[in-house]
Amino acid sequence: MSRLFKKISSISSIIIEAARPNIKTFAKYAKVELTPPKLSDLPEIKNGIYKMTQTARTGCWKNITVKDATVQSFIALEVYMWFYVGECIGKRHLIGYDIKL
Repeated sequence: MSRLFKKISSISSIIIEAARPNIKTFAKYAKVELTPPKLSDLPEIKNGIYKMTQTARTGCWKNITVKDATVQSFIALEVYMWFYVGECIGKRHLIGYDIKL
């Protein structure tokens, strides 16, 4: 039993040491990306929306590279999927709502 415990503890310490840089990187980006917007961010958000509407009006979106279009498509897909996950969590079912009559 003690050999099993030693083996498990050594394996877990190896895993923790291997994951430590990844966890630090995740924490660094999570502080920036997962925080809600502040009031000081509103002008930047407004400018981004304005640029997006101007791009749609003038047709500049036709001059985007394939790589940028692919990246933006995946970002849109990720936002949609998170919305879908939130809906599934909210209704507590994968398909339909549980309506009790």
